[in-house]
Amino acid sequence: MTEAKWDFWIDRGGTFTDIVGRKPDGSLVAHKVLSENPEAYRDAAVQGIRELLGVPTGAAIPADAIGAVKMGTTVATNALLERKGERTLLVTTRGFRDALAIGYQARADIFAKKIIKPELLYKHVVEVDERVRADGTIEAAPDEETIRGQLQEQYDAGFRAVAIVLMHAYRFPAHEQLIAHIARDIGFTQVSVSHEVSPLIKLVGRGDTTVVDAYLSPILRRYVEQVAGEARDRARRRRQSGRAADVHAVLGRIDCGTAVPGQGCDPFRPRRRRGRGGRDFAVGGLQPDDRLRHGRHVDRRFAL
Repeated sequence: MTEAKWDFWIDRGGTFTDIVGRKPDGSLVAHKVLSENPEAYRDAAVQGIRELLGVPTGAAIPADAIGAVKMGTTVATNALLERKGERTLLVTTRGFRDALAIGYQARADIFAKKIIKPELLYKHVVEVDERVRADGTIEAAPDEETIRGQLQEQYDAGFRAVAIVLMHAYRFPAHEQLIAHIARDIGFTQVSVSHEVSPLIKLVGRGDTTVVDAYLSPILRRYVEQVAGEARDRARRRRQSGRAADVHAVLGRIDCGTAVPGQGCDPFRPRRRRGRGGRDFAVGGLQPDDRLRHGRHVDRRFAL
């Protein structure tokens, strides 16, 4: 018979973090802590779990007592609005370096004499000599050595996150896959590829979402690692002693059509697992799962 465990649902807001816990007997309990209180604790979600479990500060959270942690967080939203995401490189087809900056040329105020354009999320653009036509005909094949040199130069300049957005890649992704492989081989830690992040026919919508994915995924990954890290050491010790821990932190899905963000991690990591309404991260390490796909992309009013 499986031992009953605690489950937690957490909403981390700007001022307060609300926690709903389901006890092993099935009863529910609600709790609230300040989202920011550095004098008392490092992270509100972890502190709320500690208080509900009765674990004192400094003591290890008993991983074997927790079944799942499901979180909705404004961490990515705040990073996007405050422009505090990862320094991001955009790789695109030659001739389209300004496509995302131009966008659809939609104006919030059609009669405004001076259009103030928001800051772009990517810091630099690499144009690749490649082109696939809409019918799949290869007009220009990418040169692997040239691309490697271009990406190595940007890696040496400090870029670690890259968004790869090529013409017609939603249907013919081979060139994006090649560039992603090279980027990963060089050492880029965040590689967002448009045909996986958001396989849309429109270049701008697909590109916007891919850039946001590259810009915010490292922020989300670090935050989830921080939360999961509280239980990881304990879980590792239990695995070493022959008692496997069964704890997952699940980051709740954010509505892509409202305020934000790209939620994908590295699309080429193995071990995918989907939890309903969210994505799972095992305590022993991240399990990247979802991204903004199937025709859903971020609203340019918020993303750019």
